[in-house]
Amino acid sequence: MDRLDPLLARTLARRRLLATGALGLAAGGTALAQSGKVAQLLMAGGPEQRPLTSVFPGKGEMILQRNRPPLLETPMSVFDQGVFTPNDRFFVRWHWSDIPLDVDAEAFRLTITGGKQPVSLSLPEILKLPRISYAAVNQCSGNSRGLFDPRVPGAQWAHGAMGNAIWEGVALKTLLDKAGIDPKAAAVRFGGLDKPLTQVDAFEKSLALDHAMDGEVMVAFAMNGEQLPLLNGFPLRLIVPGWYSTYWVKSLNHIDLLAGKDTNYWMAKAYQIPDTPNADVPPGTTEFPKTPISAMNVRSWITSTEPGAKVPIAASLPVRGVAMGGDTGVKRVEVSADGGKSWHDAKLGPDQGRYGFRRFETQVAIAARGPVRLMSRCTSSSGQVQPMKANWNPGGYMRNCVEPCPIEIV
Repeated sequence: MDRLDPLLARTLARRRLLATGALGLAAGGTALAQSGKVAQLLMAGGPEQRPLTSVFPGKGEMILQRNRPPLLETPMSVFDQGVFTPNDRFFVRWHWSDIPLDVDAEAFRLTITGGKQPVSLSLPEILKLPRISYAAVNQCSGNSRGLFDPRVPGAQWAHGAMGNAIWEGVALKTLLDKAGIDPKAAAVRFGGLDKPLTQVDAFEKSLALDHAMDGEVMVAFAMNGEQLPLLNGFPLRLIVPGWYSTYWVKSLNHIDLLAGKDTNYWMAKAYQIPDTPNADVPPGTTEFPKTPISAMNVRSWITSTEPGAKVPIAASLPVRGVAMGGDTGVKRVEVSADGGKSWHDAKLGPDQGRYGFRRFETQVAIAARGPVRLMSRCTSSSGQVQPMKANWNPGGYMRNCVEPCPIEIV
């Protein structure tokens, strides 16, 4: 049997599964009130509580940021379990309340307009095309926004608005070649099945034509060896490796070749950052040159212990975590147990590719009982090093400073 047949069978059966999923999503508020479980998140000004929920379709226990449209954050303990984030614990972020809760997989079509000829492809047709696959981190532009000081508006994520997966699909270039590239084309715009409830711009993002045609941008139908979960973009999702997830359009159903610059709200006004190093401006600044957010920056997180944990004394403490190079690989991770006064190299795990997480681990010596301030610092393959100082901008974007993990040895 051809290897695509099982995936195709599951994909075409998806419509039957979504009825249960829609009911679970609608009932989320009631079930949440009964759970009573909470997560303690480190935020600017001190820890804050968020509800934990397991009621969303296809999802395990997640931190609830918003019920509708759903914003679900991955607990940091999940990232300590392996380099790839399980599908049922992968974070969720939608912009519009009218998200797809029922997709007829047999009737679904991906359309491409603006080329030399219009294209309309069914899921079986897409599944038969040549495939590509790679690991890549999907990270919200506002990941860790809740730690910005002074605080800024927007979803108050801690560090869990991210995940790493193996994505499988069709190179966007393969699909655009089917449409034929008009010599006047300059950009490619993408939109999905989610819709606003008022007369505003639909959520659409675009890439420059040369980026769209680089052979790496993908239209994915599988995630970690399984079909895309409903809440992570079934049946198709755009993957833009190395770039923030605002470009990773979910439930992708149309692609448009444009002759000029995309002027829709989500490109011209939203997701704009200061055109400064590390998107940094003095706190309170409102006027500055702007540019659309794009490539991610270097980051690392300690995952083996939670901030504020009380740890029994021992001769040494194991420290583990995950790191990413942004749009390049990870070259080095250093760990400090004295608040950044001294550093030593951690051992890196297997290289899963330039766009994915890389695990690190080490042991730090423990001298006595009392407070210990753990830190990790990543250097990317391109030489970018995590800064000690946090950036600030009014959008709460691109935080990537060294994150302290204070614990107490008891």
